[in-house]
Amino acid sequence: MTKYLLAIDQGTSSSRSVIFDGTATVIASAQQEFPQEYPKPGWVEHDPEEIWGSVLCVSKKALQKSGVSIDQIAAIGITNQRETTLVWDRETGECVHRAIVWQDRRTSGYCSELKDKGAEQAVIDKTGLRLDPYFSATKLAWILDNVAGVRQRAMDGKLAFGTVDCFLLWRLTGGQVHATDATNASRTMLFNIHTQDWDDELLELFGVPGSLLPEVKDCAFEYGATDPSVLGASIPVCGIAGDQQAALIGQAGFDAGITKSTYGTGCFVIANTGDTALQSRNKLLTTVAYRLGGNVTYGLEGSIFVAGSAMQWLRDQLKVIDSAGTSAAIAEASGIVDNVHVVPAFAGLGAPYWDPDARGAILGLSRDSGIGEIVTATLQAVAYQTKDLINAMSDDGIQPNIIRVDGGMVANDWFLQFLSDILNLTVERPENVESTVLGAACLAGLTCGLFESTDTVRKLWSREALFEPSMSNEQRERLYAGWLDAVSRVQT
Repeated sequence: MTKYLLAIDQGTSSSRSVIFDGTATVIASAQQEFPQEYPKPGWVEHDPEEIWGSVLCVSKKALQKSGVSIDQIAAIGITNQRETTLVWDRETGECVHRAIVWQDRRTSGYCSELKDKGAEQAVIDKTGLRLDPYFSATKLAWILDNVAGVRQRAMDGKLAFGTVDCFLLWRLTGGQVHATDATNASRTMLFNIHTQDWDDELLELFGVPGSLLPEVKDCAFEYGATDPSVLGASIPVCGIAGDQQAALIGQAGFDAGITKSTYGTGCFVIANTGDTALQSRNKLLTTVAYRLGGNVTYGLEGSIFVAGSAMQWLRDQLKVIDSAGTSAAIAEASGIVDNVHVVPAFAGLGAPYWDPDARGAILGLSRDSGIGEIVTATLQAVAYQTKDLINAMSDDGIQPNIIRVDGGMVANDWFLQFLSDILNLTVERPENVESTVLGAACLAGLTCGLFESTDTVRKLWSREALFEPSMSNEQRERLYAGWLDAVSRVQT
């Protein structure tokens, strides 16, 4: 019987499921957006039941569209929006609060207090992360301190904490498995990436009871099996990784030095640093790239909070484009814009600035500025932010000469050419630009034996397009200087 893989990609604005065959070819897929909730400025939440319902819906739709029978699914892989924080009742599975999304900034004051107490260096040393609202620990502390009765229930061992992967695994297995993988654990700010375990000193710092925490497993691991009532059969869940690490795997980034940049809701650049947990001098993050067979591979990561979501903002809030796809034609018509800058700091600035209180701005407007200039400047802003990260990586000793890109924005050839020009680097676009969900499938395939080894995954990767820089150094430096000036104007 031919075997297939079901990969679940639970993202910030949508959930997707894809059926892959044994050559990592897409057989069928389904996707569904779900609402974002903004109860206060800087707050971002999701309804956990919307997350779960959308995952169930797209999984069933993908199976139906594929024509593959449920007993042909060899394994399930999961990838997910990272850092988003959920707490649920161990008896009922119901969450005590809406999911607090990675973009949420409500704990910026708490992070400042901890910094003032001198706590940040210990956090960096143990976790590779900055003291920032981005990560799960302060979100979890907020739920414990602000939702009535939750801290006591947690102390009594009645509640479970998890990132989205952990929550989905719990629901898929009918509450039988409370576990996560090393990549997602490494984004909580509670996990020591050197000892590969939850850290008692960090739990004390953030006031988190250890009874809340899941077990931490390898990325390719048989976590458990789905309850037959969920999808109609008991299917092993054999792979989990946070979305950015899954994208690195899907880009066959198994060798030290390989660098990928994913353009989804945000933009995330990860360089594989092998078995070295390289501590950045430039406020980049040291993270677990993946853990296979008990062996940890580390990555150096730069995080941009707003990329594709800036295009959604143009579409949904400003209503100046009908779809993200129309931005390429607009930019082609406008050409490179050098007098208007959009700084999309809607959720503060990520690496290398780490300014949670910065807010977005459009600068340099004149009477002749129009939709074309604003749309093009927004695309350029994503490329400039990527350059911020690559410059920081270079100063830390990681100097890529090729960037592998993926995610929804990379269908835009104009954007990728501008990216190559402003970075002065070769940009490679793979045949399958949905590297995140592919990475989840690869992990599941490695565990269940459908893929023999990481060498098999390497051979599955192929390039679809190549973009080479053609911009003069003078123009590149002038454009980037204009961006740096614009950023300086929104920093707090």
